[in-house]
Amino acid sequence: MKGVIIIGLMAISSIWLYQRVNDLIKPLPKPELDTNTYWGPDNPTDYEAPKDVVPFKIAYDQTIIDDLRTQLNRTWRYAPPLEGIKFEYGFNSDALRHIVDYWRDYYLLKWRAHEEFLNSLPHYKTEIQGLNIHFIHAKPKPEAYKEKKVVPLLLLHGWPGSVREFYEFINLLVEVSDINDYVFEVIAPSLVGYGFSDAAAKPGFDVAQMAIVMRNLMLRLGYEKFLIQGGDWGSIIGSAISTLFPENVIGYHSNMCLLYTPLSMIKSYIASFMPERFLPQRFFAEHHFPLKDKFKLLLVESGYFHLQATKPDTIGIALQASPIALAAYILEKFQQTTGPGLNQEFNAMDKVYKLDALLDNIMIYYLTNSATSAGRFYAENMSRKFLGLQLDRVQTPVSMGCARFKFDLPPALDWALRDKFPNLIHSTYYNQAGHFAALEVPVMLYINFQEFAKKAIQIDEAKV
Repeated sequence: MKGVIIIGLMAISSIWLYQRVNDLIKPLPKPELDTNTYWGPDNPTDYEAPKDVVPFKIAYDQTIIDDLRTQLNRTWRYAPPLEGIKFEYGFNSDALRHIVDYWRDYYLLKWRAHEEFLNSLPHYKTEIQGLNIHFIHAKPKPEAYKEKKVVPLLLLHGWPGSVREFYEFINLLVEVSDINDYVFEVIAPSLVGYGFSDAAAKPGFDVAQMAIVMRNLMLRLGYEKFLIQGGDWGSIIGSAISTLFPENVIGYHSNMCLLYTPLSMIKSYIASFMPERFLPQRFFAEHHFPLKDKFKLLLVESGYFHLQATKPDTIGIALQASPIALAAYILEKFQQTTGPGLNQEFNAMDKVYKLDALLDNIMIYYLTNSATSAGRFYAENMSRKFLGLQLDRVQTPVSMGCARFKFDLPPALDWALRDKFPNLIHSTYYNQAGHFAALEVPVMLYINFQEFAKKAIQIDEAKV
């Protein structure tokens, strides 16, 4: 009798454990969200967004540029780096001094040329849900519409980036290519609270809400179906659009293929014992393993995340009060997300980027005073309300493509990605480049995206 009771208790425990594990790993239903929430100031009862799309030009008075030069020319009391330390403690102050000198004495003296470059792509604004949204809308030459199928593409940046990351990439996308039969109309918005777009006036503006605004922007422009490409926040937002509005998405391509679900972590742990079983080539194992080293990297490089997810206004005040602090804070992320940067090389950014491009990006944050509102996006995405949506556990039928660059954050395995994206149709690895692929290796990213787009468009056309 005692043995029967023990067996019965074991059976009940096993059933209970199975149910709890199943609750943690089973796909969840798609949440239904309000697609017209007003995020502007006040609470108008009869709000109706104007439908007009107006041209926008980046133009700042010379007094603003002169004031910035004056700030950069003030005596800067800095702490010299410790002996033998390069970038291990953060951005190296000796390296920063040289950058500040160049910024003040060369870059700003040619600001009108930089401003002209930023305006070399067509910019617009339109109001969505109470917010003025800025976006680049780059189109192919008129004759391309006769030669190729033109496909709309929503291109999404992240932090601490901006639309400046995409200029070289966009110019490739709108050019007619012999690679395939497609060319792209590119819509590259400044995210809400970033750059030239308004910030939300109310708390609660998280990834799901950003996805709604970006999708509504595309509908405003007349695009019922479109491709999506993104990295960093752009990748996460692109995933959310694909999840919440799969009917509008031809395909979603990411160069930051993260997935942090209980099941994906279990699969990563299992795969760590026999990586060759789960990778196309053994020499791609360093993208994922050893897990201990990847976890350490995330801890060491995520201090900014904790700060912005908890006290974004505090760090925002400091960054907006000092252009040198803003530069150090932003440049550190561009330094540390490259191969040379992880090796603590002083000239890492010179090897990977053009300094003028990085200063263009910093200028966008400085001139728009958006360091605080951009940082708040982290806090909003740590709310219980947003985390409760568990969007990573909601499957989407959208065609998905993943490009993994070696020095980016540790990506998800195909084995795990397919739980979220059962139609993973394009999966690639690169043993070079890092987090800001569009700025670092635009041609490589362009070729990869073209390969994905061809597959996704053909699948979408076959559904008709």
